[in-house]
Amino acid sequence: MVGAVIYVRVSTKEQTENLSLPTQLRACEEYCRRQGYEVLERFHEEGESAKSTNRSQLQNLLTFCRLNKGRVHFVVVFNLTRFARDKYDHFALRSHLQSLGISLRSATEPIDDTSTGKLMEGVLAAFAQFDNDVRSDRTRAGMKAALELGRWVFLAPIGYLNAPRSTGKSLMHDPERGPLVRRTFEEYASGRHTKEQLRKKARKWGLTNRRGKPLASQAIGVLLRNQLYAGIVDVPEYGVRGKRGDFEPLISEDLFYQVQVVLSGRIASTAPRQRVHPDFPLRGFVRCEYCGRGLTGSWSKGRSEYYAYYHCRPGCRAVNVTKATLEGLFADELALLQPTPGYMRLLKESVLQIWKARKAAVRDEVANAERAAKSIQDKLDRLDEAFLFERSIDIETYDRHAEKLREDLTLARMDRHSGQLEELDVEGILAFAERVLPRASDLWVQASLDQRQRFQQLFFPDGIAFDGNRLIGTGATAPVFSYLREITTKNEGLVDQTGVEPVTS
Repeated sequence: MVGAVIYVRVSTKEQTENLSLPTQLRACEEYCRRQGYEVLERFHEEGESAKSTNRSQLQNLLTFCRLNKGRVHFVVVFNLTRFARDKYDHFALRSHLQSLGISLRSATEPIDDTSTGKLMEGVLAAFAQFDNDVRSDRTRAGMKAALELGRWVFLAPIGYLNAPRSTGKSLMHDPERGPLVRRTFEEYASGRHTKEQLRKKARKWGLTNRRGKPLASQAIGVLLRNQLYAGIVDVPEYGVRGKRGDFEPLISEDLFYQVQVVLSGRIASTAPRQRVHPDFPLRGFVRCEYCGRGLTGSWSKGRSEYYAYYHCRPGCRAVNVTKATLEGLFADELALLQPTPGYMRLLKESVLQIWKARKAAVRDEVANAERAAKSIQDKLDRLDEAFLFERSIDIETYDRHAEKLREDLTLARMDRHSGQLEELDVEGILAFAERVLPRASDLWVQASLDQRQRFQQLFFPDGIAFDGNRLIGTGATAPVFSYLREITTKNEGLVDQTGVEPVTS
């Protein structure tokens, strides 16, 4: 008997529920009966595309043919599109089967090993690829048309879910991850965190990827730059730029562009430099007076217990001091910074005056940025009209000018948000500062590691030096004192007090 194996395939899971597979199988079995072939095995491929050879049942078929070389003479398919839609894949698979002494047959097409049959097979294989290419073009065109209408046609990013068609929207908020993504944007917009610090916070909140694993550092950066969270569909590879989505955004555009400002470094970050060992809050902050490098910290074993020391790094032995001594000296240094009542009155007057002047200047800056953004948007609208409706420019000219205008528009929007000031209760902050400054030493001793580092940066933004006996430096250049000097630039700002409140039980 001449042995044959049957291979049937459907492309989608939906097709497995209709008669496609049984119909193919009956036709192939009938063909084998007419030709007098003995069916040795049947392979059913369910929900797999023919554009790839990485199909489980196809792999099983090839293995079966190899292990039963000499018994299998033919592979029978319903038609060649069920076997492969790529012409190269078709002939590669056919060549492999021929090396095993196996020929390919179609139950519905006249192919065989004659010259005419081979010609017909080549033509049919080419048409199968042509049909697949046309389907791909139509699919891509349909996806682009949907994107132009603001519909998201891909897998939803973290924080969203792909919405059912019955809702009339392409995305909906993920009730679990959505609030965490929004919180991630809000925390980073404050400027108090680096991306690595934010990643660790997000992990504690429970923000994970689709596989349930914590986000990687790179994923945080990608998330913060994704315009989809602000409801903007932007897919350059499909030629779709800046379309308003058909779904409810997770965050406002204002918040999104505020985050872009922080990412670009256009505003100074208040995130403290991380010195993550909780036992040594001054590590890296206090520097050696002789070599200029930041001190490190470690535990040394004595006869019966361990002792904590701050010391200089290898190559310099100028500093080696106990943890208690150095931290005690630093607390004493903070105690020296207590302001007098007269100083606080002057501080209040200066800050309020500067704050009012800065708000007036910012209003002008924001208005200028808004006018610039509107002007650019008008140019972009006219460019779209010239290309889409008047047909007065070609696609190359459109792309060249559109890319530049979109870049300018993004920068103008960032300028608008970088100039904005938070709505702060300045008088309340000053009252808080009046309570904090006289108690800075006590609060630093009681604070957590993160709060201690914020205190250190607040009072000594450039760090402080230690010569082995005493601390050398002054807090007079700290931001909290800078309001006494005449402001000659527009870079002045109020210190964000969040994170330095005293620990409460």
